[in-house]
Amino acid sequence: MTKVPDLSGKTVAIVAMGLSHKEFVLAKTHSQEIDEVWAINAMGGVIYHDRMFMLDPASRFLDSEDAGTQTGIMREVLKRHPGPVYTCELDKRCPGLVEYPLEEVVNSIGTWYLNNTVAFTIAFAIAAKVKKLMVYGVDFSYRGNVHFAESGRACCEFLLAKAIEKGIQVGIAKESSLLDTNVHPKEKLYGYHRLADTFVFSMEEDGKFKKHAYSEVAKVIESERQYLLPPEAVRS
Repeated sequence: MTKVPDLSGKTVAIVAMGLSHKEFVLAKTHSQEIDEVWAINAMGGVIYHDRMFMLDPASRFLDSEDAGTQTGIMREVLKRHPGPVYTCELDKRCPGLVEYPLEEVVNSIGTWYLNNTVAFTIAFAIAAKVKKLMVYGVDFSYRGNVHFAESGRACCEFLLAKAIEKGIQVGIAKESSLLDTNVHPKEKLYGYHRLADTFVFSMEEDGKFKKHAYSEVAKVIESERQYLLPPEAVRS
């Protein structure tokens, strides 16, 4: 029976297929310290990773074309991946599959509101008691299925809130819509965003938030928003 590992004190990166996954590449090439990398679905065929999460049964990829453009790469990955690939059902054609520890995770997080693979992965991280969770490529911008995009985002944000309440540090790729991360700081606080000089918050060393007038910290914020550029390209 698969059990959730104890990853207390560890930093984990979840990397999915949205465009903001490129920030993971940038972070790694600039020596960001990450203890484990968890790949979502086809990203398992692209990046080095420690664990892969694919909550669909393998038959969806091996026996149908339902996964669209993911089908080809997933067929290749699943037949040779040594594991662990967490999923809902074992398949003898795929040597690395392990059953997702569903009951243990659900009891750990206190809900079975899990409607997409990334949500299952965040829930696993909570159950594993990670210290810091970095999320890349989870952007939820699906033109063809707005309902799926919105319901998936809501579930992930709900679980990230649970993670934060448990003391897990959460970081989101700056280009991702998750937790409104890609919204300009001046636009984040509804109502206040209409003021001539809105407010923004910084987190202090004691974990508390401190309010600042945007005009007081604008230069620092605009510099930090250039994170996507290589450090040598950032100019004061």
